[in-house]
Amino acid sequence: MARRTTTYTQFIALPAERIWHVLADPTRWPEWNPGITAVRLDGPVAVGGTGTYVPRGQAHRALHGRTVLPFIVAAVRPERELRIEQPEPLGRMRLSWTLTPRDGGTELSQQSTFLGASAGVARRLAASFLESDVRVCFARLARAAGLEPAPDALTVVIPGGTGGLGRHVAADLTCRGHRATILTRHTDPALPFDQVQWDGVTVGAWVAALRNPGRTAIVNLAGKLVDCRPTPQNIAELRDSRVDSTRALVAAAATFDAPIDYWVQASTTAIWSDAGEIRCTESTPLPDGLPQMTGVAEPWERAFDPARATHWTILRTSIVLDPQAPALKRLAQLTKAGLGGRVGSGDQWFSWIHIEDWLAIVRAALGLDRAVELPNGILVAATDTPVRNRDLMRVLRKRLHRPPAPPTPKLLLSLGAILLRSDPALGLTGRHATSEVLKDAGFTFRYPTLDKALAALLPH
Repeated sequence: MARRTTTYTQFIALPAERIWHVLADPTRWPEWNPGITAVRLDGPVAVGGTGTYVPRGQAHRALHGRTVLPFIVAAVRPERELRIEQPEPLGRMRLSWTLTPRDGGTELSQQSTFLGASAGVARRLAASFLESDVRVCFARLARAAGLEPAPDALTVVIPGGTGGLGRHVAADLTCRGHRATILTRHTDPALPFDQVQWDGVTVGAWVAALRNPGRTAIVNLAGKLVDCRPTPQNIAELRDSRVDSTRALVAAAATFDAPIDYWVQASTTAIWSDAGEIRCTESTPLPDGLPQMTGVAEPWERAFDPARATHWTILRTSIVLDPQAPALKRLAQLTKAGLGGRVGSGDQWFSWIHIEDWLAIVRAALGLDRAVELPNGILVAATDTPVRNRDLMRVLRKRLHRPPAPPTPKLLLSLGAILLRSDPALGLTGRHATSEVLKDAGFTFRYPTLDKALAALLPH
């Protein structure tokens, strides 16, 4: 029988009973998951009870209303687990939430399993309203359960916070009882975080977001998405969107009497361009000239002024593996389509990090992990186990249950990149990047191997 299971987990700084008060009332589901517009129960929340929900979106509502039967409450363990099962044509969906007490709060897990012949199709249809921005949904749930920042909570200002990584950071910090404020060119009313408009270039009224009675941090993630055609105009936009916004933040910080308490300045391991067999760490010099992303990342880092922060980190991030991130979604799509063979020679290195480990590094850089104390300076956010492209594709095929596939020649990749409006260098180049700083600080990766990371990220 076909089966697709996906799990999302988040720590929330509340006791289980507070979270359960909201979670155990399905009629409050729309409060914290905007993918659901209404829930109706036919009786009390007890094993065997039934109800219906209405997904957001006209097409989803129409299809759901015609084909799906009422859900059944399959398990109720107060302050521990709630599980419902939804009969579907040729299968069924099982959706569960599990609460596990942890020091200072509760670990909440949401697991969705699709069973039967329709499992693959059902999951794709339901993912848009059940698995979209789950961490942000957890932040809404934490708010609905009454979580408020403590008086000594950290206020974190996140330029570029409406992007994928920014939403993860804002939601994770909110769930942990800190304040998150996003600086953005275009506010998103659907996000449950404070948002302040800025132009990313000039110092303006947004500077007030940096003036707080307690500790203040900046996590600067502003910048145009990298996945675009490598035209001179796009490269200039990649560079300027990063450099200009960083200069604006530095200029704003210069107006204060005291430096910002913590500053995490985003950068990328692609600053080493196509590094071949060089083993890159924090002390590895940059290549001569400015090929590929080096020409973007080097001036980006240079625009940052460490004098404006007491604690600062230039975070050279590798590929972040996250189910909703374009990189992993595209790799999975190609593999499922039978293009899961090595790219080019397959020798190029692939440095990576699981989203949970990346968030843990950001928390450590913000002084929120008492067990890990990071020094000021450059920090590589990548696991200790980079893999070559051929091994990346092999593990992907294994996790997606696909047979061996022929290699993808450079010419075919280049043609595909034109159709996808992407940069073929993203697949043809690479670097072996690891962190000496994290080792010295005693940081432990929750997902140290690619196989373990993909097992947690991909439906299985």
